[in-house]
Amino acid sequence: MKQFFITGISTEVGKTVASAIITEALEADYWKPVQAGELDNCDTKKIEKLISNSKTQFHPNAFALETPMSPHAAAEIDKVEITLDKIQPPKTNNTLVIEGAGGLLVPLNDSNTILDIIKPEYQVIVVSRHYLGSINHTLLTVNLLKEKGFKVAIVFSGEEHPTTESIISKMTNVPIIGRIDEEPYFNENVIKEYAQKFKDTLETL
Repeated sequence: MKQFFITGISTEVGKTVASAIITEALEADYWKPVQAGELDNCDTKKIEKLISNSKTQFHPNAFALETPMSPHAAAEIDKVEITLDKIQPPKTNNTLVIEGAGGLLVPLNDSNTILDIIKPEYQVIVVSRHYLGSINHTLLTVNLLKEKGFKVAIVFSGEEHPTTESIISKMTNVPIIGRIDEEPYFNENVIKEYAQKFKDTLETL
């Protein structure tokens, strides 16, 4: 069973759409360990609406926090403590797609970050979106993951920026799965089209 961990170089870079595409491409299960805010329309519910295959199962969050803030702060407001022992991947025989919260060093508590819930066997996929500073953020993210011994690949998201994507590809030397364009909307059909584009590359990781 393969396990894919989806992280981003920052917030709002397209992790959830990328997670939906990868989940659909692999007909995988989906799990978001920590959800902070938007519980009525959380990432799991958003992805459920975008998936059209019948194999995917959606697993409950380990922590579902009320406030849309960094998990450590949301947990403090909710008067709960996020501990690593309570963040265990669900039991499944299927491929599993795991979506992180924000970037790698988003705090979960006073001593742990999102990076601490990424297990050695996970294939990590970094979602990179162009903005001023995104090259630095992407290289920092990928290099940290590589230093920790993880297998890493990249998905680009948003408007195409060839010089940015080219230098990131050259300097990281990791597989590039593809790009998710700035679409007017994402629905089941759009997700399925991208899933078909990405499927072959994902299966080789």
